[in-house]
Amino acid sequence: MKKIIIGNWKLNLDHLQGIQLLQKINYSLDKDIEEKIDIVLSPSHTSLRSLQTVISTDNLKIKISSQDVSTYSDGAFTGEVSAMQLKKLNIDYSIIGHSERRLHFNETDNDVNIKLTRLLENEIFPILCFGESLEQRSEGSYLEFIKNQINEGLKGVRKDKVNKLVLAYEPIWAIGTGEVASIENIVEVLDFVKDLVSDKPYFSDETVKLIYGGSVSPDNSSEILNTSIVDGALVGGASLDADKFVDIIKSVNL
Repeated sequence: MKKIIIGNWKLNLDHLQGIQLLQKINYSLDKDIEEKIDIVLSPSHTSLRSLQTVISTDNLKIKISSQDVSTYSDGAFTGEVSAMQLKKLNIDYSIIGHSERRLHFNETDNDVNIKLTRLLENEIFPILCFGESLEQRSEGSYLEFIKNQINEGLKGVRKDKVNKLVLAYEPIWAIGTGEVASIENIVEVLDFVKDLVSDKPYFSDETVKLIYGGSVSPDNSSEILNTSIVDGALVGGASLDADKFVDIIKSVNL
């Protein structure tokens, strides 16, 4: 299975800065690396069209993800962006369930499940984020919490859609804090999720990518990305620096 490296730019960069960063990343990559690793950039909604135009015009292999999607398909919902609209822009992926969305915008597991359904209906790959708080980890309840997130998030997924899923483990206590889960922490959780998903009808470790996110940097990416159960990384702050992001990509043993 190909590794996948996703750069989540969050609420940073305008569309011109985004184009510059995209071009610098592409220029710094070995020409054949995109054949071996899926590289995905996730800018703000205002930059999606601009980046996709550059990618199409220059025939780049880099793919684009939105940072979120609406639970609604259409209608009087000011400020929302639907999966159908993203599909018209040829968007490949969409991040859903990120802890910042859950925390700041009170998104529930049911909201995440609806978003996942909307994306799959429009043939967009969902990147479903999950992960525990420091309190849940300290209490020892984190695996049960994660189990509920996964079960609720994947409710009703159809047999022919399971190969379009990316599950991103992002422990809340490691996002933007500089704290990184140990390899033992990462392997424990991804092993648990792999077993959980494999017990569902039609799912297997060959159809779902399991990735890690949480203060991923060039200093720790090699150890994380070359652990057999880890299929890739969701990179935050380091993805805003082309040199750091490319170093993370190059740390994968091909």
